[in-house]
Amino acid sequence: MFTKICSALSRLCMWLGIAGLMLLIAAVSWQVFGRYVLNNTPTWAESLSLLLVLYVTMFGVAVGVRDSSHIGLESLLVLAPDWLRTKMEFLIHALILLFGATMAYGCASLAESVWDYRLPTLGVSEGWKYVPAIIAGSLIVLFSIEHLIALAQGREVQPN
Repeated sequence: MFTKICSALSRLCMWLGIAGLMLLIAAVSWQVFGRYVLNNTPTWAESLSLLLVLYVTMFGVAVGVRDSSHIGLESLLVLAPDWLRTKMEFLIHALILLFGATMAYGCASLAESVWDYRLPTLGVSEGWKYVPAIIAGSLIVLFSIEHLIALAQGREVQPN
């Protein structure tokens, strides 16, 4: 059941990332059109593009952790004997879990500290810049727990 929930969350992140990329392309296209055709650059397009890049990147990072496509030390794992390889994999996923928790907590603190400030060109809270990292950090923790459970059961998490 837990794996099905994690798989569904991972797929949702992928779809949100795709939607974010489409919006990003539209915003940048509108900015270029406004600048070179209308001779009137829309000021909100750049801020929206930067915000969308944060969301797309963070959702992609979370999916990468679940699918084990993040940067790893595969060459060391391949060379290690079986008894050591499993311990190294536990350590790697535990460290990734710690990183995700630290990222979520730190960004939540940052979001709270700047929530009253506004992005002038969008009119939304500055805290929205930190929300994707909070979500991604929480998902990284969840997906790392899934990997640790799978390792304890002697199996691997199947990517989407």
